[in-house]
Order: sequence, then C-alpha cells, then structure tokens
Amino acid sequence: MFGIRFIKAQPTTYLMKYRAGAVTQEGAGLSGFYYSPVTSLVAVPIGSRDAAFIFEQIARDFQAVTIQGHVTYRIGDPKRAAAMLNFTLKKDGKNYESDDPERLPLRILGTVEVLAQQVVKDLTLKEALQASDRIADIIATGLKSRADIASLGLEILGVSIRAVKPTPDTAKALEAEAREAILRNADEAIFARRNFAVEQERAIRESELDTEIAVEQKKRSIRETQMDAEASVVAKQNELREAGMVADITLEAKRGDFVALNAENTRTLADAEAYRVGALMKIFEGVDTRVIQALAAAGMQPGQLIAQAFGGIAEKAERIGQLNVSPELLNALMEKPRLAETAHARRQ
Repeated sequence: MFGIRFIKAQPTTYLMKYRAGAVTQEGAGLSGFYYSPVTSLVAVPIGSRDAAFIFEQIARDFQAVTIQGHVTYRIGDPKRAAAMLNFTLKKDGKNYESDDPERLPLRILGTVEVLAQQVVKDLTLKEALQASDRIADIIATGLKSRADIASLGLEILGVSIRAVKPTPDTAKALEAEAREAILRNADEAIFARRNFAVEQERAIRESELDTEIAVEQKKRSIRETQMDAEASVVAKQNELREAGMVADITLEAKRGDFVALNAENTRTLADAEAYRVGALMKIFEGVDTRVIQALAAAGMQPGQLIAQAFGGIAEKAERIGQLNVSPELLNALMEKPRLAETAHARRQ
C-alpha cells in the first residue's frame, strides 16, 4: 500500500537496505518495513553451500581421468561479495534482479577445474586413481590462496573428491591387469604353499633319514661290539687251541718218547730172550730128542700126554697095522675141554 512493504530475512541471509546510495540498515536475519520506490534491498546468502563438480582431465601418461566431487563454501564477507556481484532483490523482495548469485558456484568450479588440471597433469593414471585425498587438499589450498576467490568474499570450508575414474576401456584394462596380478599372486601363494609343503616334507624325510642313519649306526656299533666280542672269543679259542695243540704236541712227543723207549725195551727183552733161547739151544745140542721130549713131558696133564702119545703113534703109523681106541677114552678126552670152557665162561 503506497509502496510500503515488509521484509523478513532468514538468519542465513545478510540483508542490506540502500537509500540514496547509502546503507541505512544491514544485518543477518534483518526484518522491517521499507519504502520500495526509493529503497534497494541487497540479500547476500551467508549460509554454507555445496557446489558439485565432475570433469575430465588428462594425466601425465595421456590417459583420460574423470574427477567427481564437491566444494563446500560460504560468503564470509557479504559486503565484498555485494560489491563484486549483484545480489539486489526485485521490487517484490523475493527474486534477484540478475543471475549473479547463480553464477557464483560456476566461478568457483572454474577455479577448481584449473587447480585439478594442474594436479592431475603431474600424475600418471594409476597415481591419480589413488590420489583423491591429495587432489582434494591441493584444490582446497589453492582455492584459499586465490585472489579472485578472496575478492568475492568467499570462505572455502572444504573440498571433497568422491571418485577418480578412468574411461571404461581403460578401467577394463586396469581390471584385467589387476585381475592378472591377483591371479599371479594367488599362483605365487599356491606355489609358496606347495613349496613350503615340499620343504616340510623334505625336513620330515631328512629327519626320518637321520633317524634311520642313527639306528643303522647304533646297529653297526652293536655289530662291531659283537664282532669284537666274537673276535675276542675266537682269539681266546685260538689261544686255547694253540695251547691244546702245544699240549698235544708235547703229549705226542712224550708218547713218541714212550714208544721209542718201549720199543727199545722190547728190543732189549727180545735180545735177552733170543740170547736165552740161544743159550738153551747150545745146551741141548747133541742131546737125544727123546730125552728132551721126556723132560718136556714132565708136569704135563694127562690129556697132553695122550696127545703126545698119539703124535708118536702117528710117526710110526707105517708100522702099526691096527689101532683100537675105546669110546670111554674119547669121551674122557672130550669132556675135559668142555668143562674148561664152562668154567672160563662163568669166570667172565
């Protein structure tokens, strides 16, 4: 009514009332009446805002990489921002007269793109893919030190990089390379496990061989001890055998001496007997044989005398015509030898 209006700003809006080129009233969350024909309202948003970005850059190895993130900022100096950009409201007190408030994020993102390009061009693709935090820190530091950002009264609250991605074809190649590396690592792990198993098997086998060697050495030591004992026994037996042989030799030597002595004695006895017989023969030389027979018959048994008589008869057989021998005489002659044999058997 009559151009008088009421405005109430939000706490995140810094409101300035201009009249006749001078600020009559200003402040965050300001409210009040104003006369629209002669009053200009400048509303600067001072709350924090996010400006998302996504753009493509070229890495040092000429590979394309896409960087996606956002910048959090706020207008820290509303007066400086109002001096650089047009934040004047229309007569209705709701909409801006120009598009400068909407172009402010674009200015910030343009600077972010320039800073990101400076960072990525010094990195390879693989380095860029792993350098999201580094890129964010460098962009944030660069924004805070830029004069154009400071001249707009902006305060950079933070920069976040959500993703750094290669092109789809490059991503497939990297995935294949990574997959091959993973498979190679898996193969190496399998090889290492098998090699470890082989080493363990070898260690177990060596331990078993050492045990077998120790057992064989112990057995050999036992055999050597037994052989030494057997050798000692054999040596002792040889000594005993040698001693026995010496004793046998000594005994045989004694026997030989005894036999020689016995032979000498027998020879001596034979010589003596021969001498005796020779002497007797010399005595009986020239003596009638009948006298000798008579002397020999002295002391003989009756049977022996009868036998001698039969011998004399046999010598004179050509002169004897007939000889009768009674059975009683023959029985008597044969009974005596039989009795002698029986007595001899009883004595045995």
